Amino acid sequence: MTKYQIITTTKTAWLLSFFALLQLSSHATTLPADTALKVPLGGNAWVNKNAQAIIDSAGLGNWSSNADVVSVYVRLEAPGDLKIALRLQVQEGSSTIKVSAGQSVLTKTVSNQQNAVVDFGTAHIKAPGYVQIKLQGLKKSGRVFAHVSDLLLSGPATANGAEYTKDNHGSYFYWGRRGPSVHLNYPLPDEAKTTAEWFYNEVTVPVGNDVLGSYFMADGFTGGYFGMQVNSPTERHVLFSIWSPYNTDDPKSIPDSLKIHLLKKGAGVHGGEFGGEGSGGQSYMNYPWVAGKTYAFLIHAQADASAKTTIFTAYFKPADQTTWQLVASFKRPMSGFYLKGLYSFLENFDPEMGTTERRVNFGNGWLVDTNGKWYPLTKAVFTGDATANIKYRKDYGGGIQGDHFYLRNCGFFNDFSTLRTDLSRQQSSAAHPTIDFNKLP
Repeated sequence: MTKYQIITTTKTAWLLSFFALLQLSSHATTLPADTALKVPLGGNAWVNKNAQAIIDSAGLGNWSSNADVVSVYVRLEAPGDLKIALRLQVQEGSSTIKVSAGQSVLTKTVSNQQNAVVDFGTAHIKAPGYVQIKLQGLKKSGRVFAHVSDLLLSGPATANGAEYTKDNHGSYFYWGRRGPSVHLNYPLPDEAKTTAEWFYNEVTVPVGNDVLGSYFMADGFTGGYFGMQVNSPTERHVLFSIWSPYNTDDPKSIPDSLKIHLLKKGAGVHGGEFGGEGSGGQSYMNYPWVAGKTYAFLIHAQADASAKTTIFTAYFKPADQTTWQLVASFKRPMSGFYLKGLYSFLENFDPEMGTTERRVNFGNGWLVDTNGKWYPLTKAVFTGDATANIKYRKDYGGGIQGDHFYLRNCGFFNDFSTLRTDLSRQQSSAAHPTIDFNKLP
């Protein structure tokens, strides 16, 4: 169980990056070896599946079962000895707690009824990178083992600093546990900067990477986004949303003149509104997409400059089929422009799944201008959200493999990619996809 709310719509890719970069440092703090780093469990810890214990903004609570294993992740930038302490409180009786880091196992019996820092001993860290520090209760005389708020680390392994979610400014414990979102930003050709009418992209989620809480967003653009999600063990969505130009998290407060209007939707598609991270029109269909198979996404923009509106329409199909399925068509006010700001992204929207890595491939991307000319999207800029930019999490990656781009995130891997890297993929074929735009539903 968790007290964190799972948010199923997203615009964190841009807004959080902007505000957090204005307010927070983007560098790890280099500390003397005898100065402790305070790692709050609220933003850096997880419990095993079906655990009775919970992680909330105050730290570890309801820790009553010795089957519960608490994992805290910290990226250390130096090898060496690591002194480990916990800030904890034993509400009644005494408890024996085991702390594991690498090959080291440290055990201590604690009974302090007031909140205090308790030294558990020293572990040895062989190399820089992410370290998983595990807590497990062995025996207790009270109802719970302890309430633990912070992990305190010091010693030579912290001499070059560390990366972790350092505070809860702006609900950052929530974002830190979700993990970093990563993006591919596709530059438009100069001759199509104001006339991009169609955006085609193909997405493949490698087998084993269809992790719960994932959003594999294929066709993003100024005003909206379109991709596929893993919403539960039995439910998957193809999701298409358009933001209102009215800035609010409550869709009911949007004036009628600034609402997103649903013009049509495909069979079996749910249409409605979303809020919580901006507001607007949302559509989705339950679709049993599978990992290892490639899917095609197509966005059409019909701009009316005089009325200052644009109609955005989304189509979807398995890449090896010929028939397109209409998802939905929305009219957006205060627009009147064609497609711009093209991008794709990968995110985890479930904080409980921030410890699991996922990967997605994007390839054979194209845009078509208002004259019907096709342009291959072979270049991209790899970027990350605020969680990545301020280095609260560094388990992010993006690059090129063969003729496609890839993105990966979460899971606390060490070989992160450099943000704001220019990428250029091979074009496997000079021929663009065959689409009869006049016959689309």
